[in-house]
Amino acid sequence: MEKRELLYSGKAKSVFTTDDPDYMVLEFRNDTSAFDGKKVEQLDRKGMVNNKFNAFIMTKLAEAGVPTHFEKLLSDNESLVKRLDMIPLECVVRNVAAGSLVRRLGVEEGMDLNPPTFELFLKNDELGDPMVNEYHAQSFGWSDEATINKMKELTFKVNGVLKELFLNGNMLLVDYKLEFGVFNGEVVLGDEFSPDGCRLWDKDTREKLDKDRFRQGLGGVVEAYEEVGRRLGMDF
Repeated sequence: MEKRELLYSGKAKSVFTTDDPDYMVLEFRNDTSAFDGKKVEQLDRKGMVNNKFNAFIMTKLAEAGVPTHFEKLLSDNESLVKRLDMIPLECVVRNVAAGSLVRRLGVEEGMDLNPPTFELFLKNDELGDPMVNEYHAQSFGWSDEATINKMKELTFKVNGVLKELFLNGNMLLVDYKLEFGVFNGEVVLGDEFSPDGCRLWDKDTREKLDKDRFRQGLGGVVEAYEEVGRRLGMDF
């Protein structure tokens, strides 16, 4: 597979075309950003850690029956992925109250949510990725009912798999976001799953082991990511 032109460069990843129109190279960079790009830093090893972390999680999800775009690792910082027709929505599941949910609703951080909540956000940096509902998605043509239902089904399936996986490492999967696309007519999990896009706490101490360490200036960001990986049996 030959890596060719840069197709897109986001906040922390770059996407390249290949000689096969159905596949792309996903490059994980060391860039780290928060607050819609207002806080940006370079963190050594982060691209490598997130690339390998994502490969591990995507493989676990595929084994559990969740279709993903991930194909294989190409290098420390690169993976081969299917080229999806992306759906411009983020699916968010919250198992524990944290982040924007706490700010929006005035609830206490750390409150267990039973059942977990499901939210949709429009992927639009200029608008700050606003929260939307299923009717907005259908009325404005971002998706249709069947696709939304499939995304919701897969998002909760991911929750079941990963809550148990992280719990086995004495961690709480607080919340996470997923992005989906369509490949050959099938709704497929895309983008990435890493501590950049989820919240993970130590089960006993509630220590934050995710990107909130960067957002809140706690330090030790990459070290926390590596700790999560080690608890899951990964070797960086």
